[in-house]
This record gives sequence, C-alpha cells and structure tokens, in this order.
Amino acid sequence: MAAPDLSTRQLRAFAALAEQRNFTRAAQTCHLSQPAFSALIRTLEDTLDARLFDRDTRSVQLTPEGRLFEASARRLLDDMQGAISDLADHVERRKGRVSVAALPSLAAGWLPGILAEFMKTWPGIAVELHDALSDACIAQVRSRQADFALAATGADAASASDLRGRKLCSDGFHLVCPKDHPLAKVPKLTARQLAPWPFIQMARNSSVRQSLDAALHPLRLNAVFEVEHLATVMGLVEAGVGISVVPALTLFHFKRETLTTRPLPVPGLTRTIYLVQRREGSLSVAAQTLHDLIVERMGSLRFE
Repeated sequence: MAAPDLSTRQLRAFAALAEQRNFTRAAQTCHLSQPAFSALIRTLEDTLDARLFDRDTRSVQLTPEGRLFEASARRLLDDMQGAISDLADHVERRKGRVSVAALPSLAAGWLPGILAEFMKTWPGIAVELHDALSDACIAQVRSRQADFALAATGADAASASDLRGRKLCSDGFHLVCPKDHPLAKVPKLTARQLAPWPFIQMARNSSVRQSLDAALHPLRLNAVFEVEHLATVMGLVEAGVGISVVPALTLFHFKRETLTTRPLPVPGLTRTIYLVQRREGSLSVAAQTLHDLIVERMGSLRFE
C-alpha cells in the first residue's frame, strides 16, 4: 500500500493539539480558526485511517495510535525544519562548499589572495583547491570533483559539448635570464635570438610549453632540461644553467635580484586563461559567489 500524503500543516496541527490538549488553544497556536483546525485534524485522521485523539467535553487525549504517531510526527517536523534551515544557511552563504581546480601558476600566485578575501567574507563556506595542469583541471570539472576550473585550455576544449568556457585573460610571455646575460641588454628581443642559448623547457603537457611550441614553430630551441615545475625553472636559470620563457602570471617565481625578466613580443605567443564549468546545471550559491569574485578580480588584473 502506498504511503499516505501528509502535509506539514497537518503534522503541525497534530503536534500542537498533542501538546495543548485543547482545540481552542491549539488552533490559536497554529493561527487558524477552530473549525478550520478541527477540519485539519479530521482530514489527518482520515488520511491515516486511524483515530489519533479521544475527545470529550472536558479534555482531549492521545489514543494509543496517537501516542505511537507522535514521536514520528515530531521527528518529521524536526527533519523538515532542519532541511529548511540548512537550505537557508546555504542560500545566505552561512554554509556551503566550493571546489575549484586551477593551474599551479594561478594557484600559487594570483588565486590565494582571492581565496583569502572570499574566506574572510564567507567564513562558513568550505573551499577546496586542486592545483593541476590544464587537462587534469578539465577532467576534474567533468568528473564533478571541481565546480569550475581556471585552465589554459584551447578554445575548442573550453567550448566542448559538455563544457562552457569563459575567457578571462590573455597572458603574455617574458624572457627570464640572469642579470648579466647578454640577452638582458639586447635592445629588441626576437625569438631567433633565443635559439643559440641553453634553454630550460617546461614539460610537454604543460600549457606554457604548448603555447611556446605553437608560437615558435618551426624554430628549435636548445633545450638542456625539461622540467615539471616553475620553481625548478627559476633555480636552473638563477644558477646560470640556461634561460627560459614564461607567462606573465608566473613572474612571481622569478622576482630575484640576480634575474631579469623582459617581455618577449612574438606574434601569437600568448596563453589564454579560461574559466571552465559544466554546461548543464547551475553552480551552487557558494560556487557562483566565488566564480563571480574571480571574474571581477581577473577583470581588474594588470600584467607586468
């Protein structure tokens, strides 16, 4: 047999009468007229096919079935109130959770300040940060591990059938080399001037390497190391092992008195940063709030 449909109004009326043991007082508690309240109790009993109260001219008492139902009714009301309160906390951003995936260069450089601002404003919202290369960031959005990602994926991936990509910025590239390196003083840098010098490459699956290879093709660089992390690039360049080329958003790694950074004006040498999310479904209130803050702050970003 299918479970009967009970309304919250019926449960509240039952709880009020079970507590007050008086129709007039219980009706007042529920802000109903006594006839309307009595009809609500009668409808509840008809729905359950059980008499819940014994009535006489002097008192109202729970029947055995009423006592059996009372604990369940109060639990249902508590659960409903808890669900409503929990939802209100999420809507009002007193509670919540947001998970963002981001390129390591963003996760270490620009994003922490935004997360600190967000967490100070909304201390009840838990924030998860996954720092990963672009392909891994996109995979986490697809698998719902992340609500959205900050990735340097191509426009084709960002506009895939299951994803929606919003362009945030185009990141220019800079030469990084020791201060006493000959390229530090060259009046006008060109890509061909890089070719003879020992070069520190990023891994082939990194957005930095992919952007560089695409823009400099068919020029071949004199790669002496291929590494995974920008901190390693910095250490090798500072030691004089080679030079490198990195995006503007990563230059915080290279702020050393021993190093020089210079813009490299090569046509097409840019890295586009996208905010990528699933095409279907809405973000939670918490995730949408962080999303909007990132878009706002990225719009005011000034590159070196």
